[in-house]
Amino acid sequence: MLKQLNTNIGRLRLLALLEGLSLIALVFIAMPVKYIFNDPSWVKAIGPVHGVLFLLFVVNTISAGIELRWKFSETTWKVLLACIIPFGTFYVDKKILSRY
Repeated sequence: MLKQLNTNIGRLRLLALLEGLSLIALVFIAMPVKYIFNDPSWVKAIGPVHGVLFLLFVVNTISAGIELRWKFSETTWKVLLACIIPFGTFYVDKKILSRY
């Protein structure tokens, strides 16, 4: 696993996993706690973490796209779109990123 962190694609795959997991925590844990128990503290804690992971995913996608010479119209836009669609990072990791 540590060997993969030395490459852009390895870091991108890790970020895809972490970003997806943070979204799951935000949607299925923090938001229900906020609206059912009137306690926004979970959203205040998990929300910024998810936001940072989202931004890191976008930056690393662009970096990996440049390094691997992805055509924007074929690959890069699909990976970028994955971080906007809920749980899309899991899909793009399996279908696109695992090939590299």
